[in-house]
Amino acid sequence: MLRGLFSKAFNYIWYNRSWTRYTLMPLAWLYQAVVSLRRHAYARGWKTTNRYPLPVIVVGNITVGGSGKTPLVIWLVDFLRKAGYKPAIITRGYRGKASSWPQQVRPDSDPVVVGDEAVLLARRCACPLAVGPDRSASVEALLQHTDSNIIISDDGLQHYALERDVEIAVIDAMRRFGNGCLLPAGPLREPVKRLDEVDFVVSNGIAARGEYAMSLRMQKACNLVTGESCELQAFVDEPVHAVAGIGNPKRFFSALRQQGLTFHEHAFADHHHFKATDLAFDDSAPVLMTEKDAVKCKRFAQHHYWYVPVEAELNKHFGPRLLAALEKQSLNTTFKQPGTAG
Repeated sequence: MLRGLFSKAFNYIWYNRSWTRYTLMPLAWLYQAVVSLRRHAYARGWKTTNRYPLPVIVVGNITVGGSGKTPLVIWLVDFLRKAGYKPAIITRGYRGKASSWPQQVRPDSDPVVVGDEAVLLARRCACPLAVGPDRSASVEALLQHTDSNIIISDDGLQHYALERDVEIAVIDAMRRFGNGCLLPAGPLREPVKRLDEVDFVVSNGIAARGEYAMSLRMQKACNLVTGESCELQAFVDEPVHAVAGIGNPKRFFSALRQQGLTFHEHAFADHHHFKATDLAFDDSAPVLMTEKDAVKCKRFAQHHYWYVPVEAELNKHFGPRLLAALEKQSLNTTFKQPGTAG
């Protein structure tokens, strides 16, 4: 509860240009100094970086909160697999409580142990996945136990210890960069000029100049108990509860409204640890939730609980240009080639 209140308070400051941000600016300046010093240390070789004999793609963002990285990672796995690669994923495992890291993640892994996003990715991608705070250790585990020949890092744009060949920054087109301030006065992890250094900027929504648009399709709902699916339109003529514990719940709610649904909103903090009482509403109306939230609600699911999977669609030029960037990198580095083992 307390975490949710803090989240709402900071989101108000960050995205409504509240005057309160000025009281936090000294901390933001200190944060910026630390960020700059850390980047300088890696650039000068004062801190060690790790490079591996296969290409590494980092998918991240420069703001706090959800921007659409997970759907893009799922899209990348499918796209690269069709291009002949054998992709694997590494991720942080945020809020996972494993006693040791890295952890291999399977579709039936416990989200309490490895994190909700990791389990979601394992279920959707069907590829090797290692999770842990030390991303280099996760890569080494994948190299030892799989024949993957390309790594996708879900988040980690600021994890400079892991060298990368392609950087993809994802931004939320609705919220952009908020008030433009760094933490804690604003939502930025790094200054906006950091985007000038990445290889691709993907905008979840309408793209600005130099960005690649990504749209998220929501067309069906899946039952948490039976696994059956139906069109979202089946819920148009009845009252519904909509639940979202993600970085930007308003995006989920807005997408449901675009499908013609009428519902009661129930927004929770990102990565909220759901309990059965959180969904104990005073009626038996259908409960629609995000796929990430469903991972945590499965253990106490009832027959009127449904999740809404999303499918990413990318600008048609993005895929070919990504392959071209990987090919360019391979000219200067010895990598495993697509379709080869080991």
